[in-house]
Amino acid sequence: MNQATGYVKRAYGNLLSVVFDHTIRQGEVGYVVLPTGKLKAEVLEIAGSEAKVQVFEDTREIAMGTPVEFTGNLLEAELGPGLLSNIYDGLQNPLEDIANQAGYFLPRGFHSGALNRTIKWEFIPIAELEQSLKRGDTLGLVQENRFRHLIMIPFSLYGKYTITWVAPKGHYAVDETIAKAIDENGKEHAFSMIQKWPIKNQLIEGTHVRPKKMMDTGCRIIDTQFPVLKGGTFCSPGPFGAGKTMLQHHLAKFSSVDIVVVVACGERAGEVVEIVREFPHLVDPHTGESLLKRTVIICNTSSMPVAAREASVYLGVTIAEYYRQMGLNVLVLADSTSRWAQAMREMSGRLEEIPGEEAYPAYLASRIAAFYERSGVIITEGRASGSITIGGSVSPAGGNFEEPVTQATLSVVGAFLGLSRERSDARRYPAIDPLISWSKYNTQVARDLSAQMPEWEEITTKSSRLLRLGDDIKKRTEVVGEQGISLEDMITMLKAELYDFCYLQQNFFDREDSYCPLERQMALLALMGRVLDHSFHFKNHDEARTFFLTLQHKLKNLNYLPFDVASYRQAVAEIEALLTV
Repeated sequence: MNQATGYVKRAYGNLLSVVFDHTIRQGEVGYVVLPTGKLKAEVLEIAGSEAKVQVFEDTREIAMGTPVEFTGNLLEAELGPGLLSNIYDGLQNPLEDIANQAGYFLPRGFHSGALNRTIKWEFIPIAELEQSLKRGDTLGLVQENRFRHLIMIPFSLYGKYTITWVAPKGHYAVDETIAKAIDENGKEHAFSMIQKWPIKNQLIEGTHVRPKKMMDTGCRIIDTQFPVLKGGTFCSPGPFGAGKTMLQHHLAKFSSVDIVVVVACGERAGEVVEIVREFPHLVDPHTGESLLKRTVIICNTSSMPVAAREASVYLGVTIAEYYRQMGLNVLVLADSTSRWAQAMREMSGRLEEIPGEEAYPAYLASRIAAFYERSGVIITEGRASGSITIGGSVSPAGGNFEEPVTQATLSVVGAFLGLSRERSDARRYPAIDPLISWSKYNTQVARDLSAQMPEWEEITTKSSRLLRLGDDIKKRTEVVGEQGISLEDMITMLKAELYDFCYLQQNFFDREDSYCPLERQMALLALMGRVLDHSFHFKNHDEARTFFLTLQHKLKNLNYLPFDVASYRQAVAEIEALLTV
């Protein structure tokens, strides 16, 4: 069948009105043909024989009558061995390869295959002759860094396929044929290591189950107060400069997952350069290898075409879904979904759609919900369960959490890690505000950890109440002074300050305190529980303040000592001795 063609009739910025022949569909990819090259575009809207087409690049030189070629394919991700350690733009162009071929500035109309065709991967066949397989079943495997990368029947194929030939063990390029099969109609299909999938369609084969296991992040305020489950969702809204990007860097480095997909959606170029420079030198604390070996980075900076910004988050989650089907645990970090929503607002305005609140499209909430709903735990026949955990940072203007993007996100996520300007200005990092943040996973985490620490839920619940009560007393103290409150209230306020300063705050630049494993968190939390439950008796306010400053100093220094060594045990003994005085 001949693919549709057309010509440009009108242009509004990067939105073109194209008259076409034959048949096209919404979401289809086309190319605007210029003498200097072809510009990639996507069909957004169809009315009769005229379509509105969004160009992903600069539209200079496009004029009335410029030809357009349609491919018949939706905007797709290229999936296969070689995705890890790569840095892509929002359309999956490998930026490092492009820099080697065309220089440091991304040329207009330049496109490159996402996977390297020259690398030879050692293929180990698994499928057998005459075996009947379906989409997602394993043909063989290759070793990608430390992961067994499964080569599967393409997810775009449905029905049963009978294997007629499998390549012997050996080294093959990703585009070479490694297996053949016939479908139920007798048609033969050839399979390579590459498959493609439309990024805006959910990729799933298996059974969805409820998340149960905690995602250990090494960040005490998250793991203890507002935990996240593997397969869950969370968001971290906050004003500019509150530490959202640094928090996501910490999660990318320390979270107990197999693979991390970082989506820099509309970020400032300087922040993305920092990621690219630092990641190759960061060491994965779980494996001792380079962190980049388990990371995929999607870069769509604020200086890149805005049209590709919407595609970047879908590309990231599609790559995550592909690895989830192999039984791996994947973390997707989108920074920031506010700029993704702004891209949707710009597209909606050009399409002349009826605007919603603050000119965002009326379907903003449903798009955000659909994105986060692509998380979850999947059980696939014959494999370990895989999961996708999605975390998005939100950048509300002026730190206003009542704006549409934040509110639409809060309605669908499982944990809310709200960053505050007040805490970041006070250098209380991470600047997650324990008074406004929440998690729906606390009960499940307590159940999961009950065998290791039965009192986990009791202490965390008690500490949450203490923080709120201490904040109320502190506000009263600012009005009447410390001498104007009772000694009992003074002790409560000092306990809350102690828990916040010594347990919830962490020094991400300290070798020991930057990552607090779950075992250490349990020991520290049990000690803090004994401090918070202790009944102190002081003669006056000054004596109470002096004692708690001493206790605070010893507890804070405990975070900087290597865990479970003699000096650590001695420091704990000194703290417990203070409680007996």
